[in-house]
Amino acid sequence: MASLASDAGTISERYGDLQLAEPIPPLQDPWYTAPDGFEHTKPGTVLRLREAPGNLTSLVTNCSAAYNILYRTTNSRYRPDWAVTTVLVPQDPAPALLSYQVPYDSAFLDASISYVLYNEESVPLRADISTGLSYGWFVNVPDYEGPLASFTAGVQSGHATIDSVRAVLNACEKLGLAKDARYAMWGYSGGALASEWAAELQVQYAPELNFSGTALGGLTPNISHVLLAINESPSAGLSPSAILGIASQFPEERAYLLSRLKTSGPYNATGFLAALNYTATQASVVYAYQDIGDYFVGGLDDFFSLISAKVISLDGIMGYHGVPQMPLYVYKAIGDEISAINDTDALVKEYCNREF
Repeated sequence: MASLASDAGTISERYGDLQLAEPIPPLQDPWYTAPDGFEHTKPGTVLRLREAPGNLTSLVTNCSAAYNILYRTTNSRYRPDWAVTTVLVPQDPAPALLSYQVPYDSAFLDASISYVLYNEESVPLRADISTGLSYGWFVNVPDYEGPLASFTAGVQSGHATIDSVRAVLNACEKLGLAKDARYAMWGYSGGALASEWAAELQVQYAPELNFSGTALGGLTPNISHVLLAINESPSAGLSPSAILGIASQFPEERAYLLSRLKTSGPYNATGFLAALNYTATQASVVYAYQDIGDYFVGGLDDFFSLISAKVISLDGIMGYHGVPQMPLYVYKAIGDEISAINDTDALVKEYCNREF
């Protein structure tokens, strides 16, 4: 940890914190860029650190301070990348850190939680954070989709979640967090996706970390099954964002998918790619009840081609990258309409049957 902290101090001092009085969208905020040479640092290195813009401490009760950290991570192709997290400091600190992965479910960078945390739609989220702070926990809320807004990209999301915890621990002195603090993860739905991938990747990617536990709600163990389940349903709006999100990690496969989009008719490339500028709420309205296969020349078979199947197997199916080494609390609605409970039951059974 000492070497990571040293890297963090060097880079932060060199590049400054680009402090802002009010939050602006990430696509317009120069702070959301990695400094030159970041790829030569270790995962979890703090690249930038600033007080969170605006008035988060007045929006989130029990919060004494809030910070943004831009840190080094690793993408789904195991190449250097960066991500941002927001850390909220309790008024009466305990030696404890909760990494709370929020489901923002969008392929739009400006839907990143570090920005939308200020919006009215985030009132329930802020209430969850406030509850954690009331126990004295520091609360870490990462933009785990990364700079490409790679919604549903499991390896990217897991790495970014793990490295957000590394970054917070590396910045513990600045944040006022005890060096020996215990830490755990929690996420629901899209946030559980990031948390579960972090849990199964941790043993190979960050063996030095020792999570106290992870709570996973509404898991989506198989993205292919999800896309089929929600097609032509009220939740169909998740599909374009999910497809574009996972494809963003694989340029060749993304190019193939785009080449298969229709160029004319009511369901065409323009309409599909509009999801790149929609929040989850906006996409849910625009694409509700649609057959997403109508956007492709060959229907959904174009997405479930051999190329895309490779992407899904690498980045969209849980349970292939390791067995979580921390206690898990897994909960889910029996009638979950987005991801069948059988998939979650099978994943949990597999973990229980495999040796640690």
